[in-house]
Amino acid sequence: MINITDSAAERLKDMLEQQETPNMFLRLGVTPGGCTGFSYAMGFDDNETDQDIYMNVQDMKIVVEKESIRYLDGLEIDFEESGMSGGFTIHNPNAIATCGCGSSFRTATDAGKPNEEPC
Repeated sequence: MINITDSAAERLKDMLEQQETPNMFLRLGVTPGGCTGFSYAMGFDDNETDQDIYMNVQDMKIVVEKESIRYLDGLEIDFEESGMSGGFTIHNPNAIATCGCGSSFRTATDAGKPNEEPC
């Protein structure tokens, strides 16, 4: 299950409304890389495949590739305001280590493929 806080859902819904293509949804995933082993992927998409898992969270369609769900189960996405800016934050209970910038992680059972470049 993926959790999205009210503040993140509000921001994501605003962003979805601004998309020019109809029927867009939020796609979440994981790719090898980043300074810790895996990087998060989050973006809008309208292309569905048979390798996807679909869920409705905060009245939004969320799509996760089947291979990524084991890394994202229990994930929480939040949006935090910080002074004159703000951004999405991710809390992943599966991560045993994360990088300083918070965009990559590794799990107890899979180290991924870390890049040599820092965040």
